[in-house]
Amino acid sequence: MELFKFVYQTKRMKDTLKHKGMRNQLAQILEGKGISDTKVLEAIKTIPRHLFLDSGFEDHAYQDKAFPIGAEQTISQPYTVAFQTELLQIKPNDSILEIGTGSGYQTAVLLHLRAKVYTIERQQELFKKTQLFFRKMHYRPKKVIFGDGYKGLPEEAPFDGIIVTAGAPMVPKALLSQLKVGGRLVIPVGTEEQTMTLFTRKSEKEFEKQELGAFRFVPLLENKN
Repeated sequence: MELFKFVYQTKRMKDTLKHKGMRNQLAQILEGKGISDTKVLEAIKTIPRHLFLDSGFEDHAYQDKAFPIGAEQTISQPYTVAFQTELLQIKPNDSILEIGTGSGYQTAVLLHLRAKVYTIERQQELFKKTQLFFRKMHYRPKKVIFGDGYKGLPEEAPFDGIIVTAGAPMVPKALLSQLKVGGRLVIPVGTEEQTMTLFTRKSEKEFEKQELGAFRFVPLLENKN
């Protein structure tokens, strides 16, 4: 029934000039908060965020806020999406692993930047819903996987970038090991509140770590499909 309601909703909802105007305003707000990558801002201006939300949130979709999407998960606020994406420094055809597909909005931003995206979701309800939505919207990640993000995706490694969209109490070693030399892992680390952390792989054994401010995410859970 939930999937039927979702399909019905996406058929009804449209993308209008009004929505495009609100996206332009949102991009200006994010630029004012320090987002400077023009390609990331263009993604925010282009992607219809309201279609990734329940129709009840349509009028609020272009506020810089997180919203519930079911299964005790949220769609991250646009600033967070833009901030994490900017840190990845994506180039066309970069191989990117996303831990936590959620609504698929972050995935769509990565795809807009012409990345090859592998995305993992542990909540079966969201996995099914988002997989259906991608097909309807003609978004084409390389793989959409139902699984444990703590383990990463070793069969497709190494990656140019890995983005984690849930709060990790610790940094999974598997994710660090799956980065290319020169690759970047963007992960919020902490329990109640997280510190956005960027790891850059400098060599086989050396990583550079940067801490980039406080955020709040739902928790990244291990072995909890």
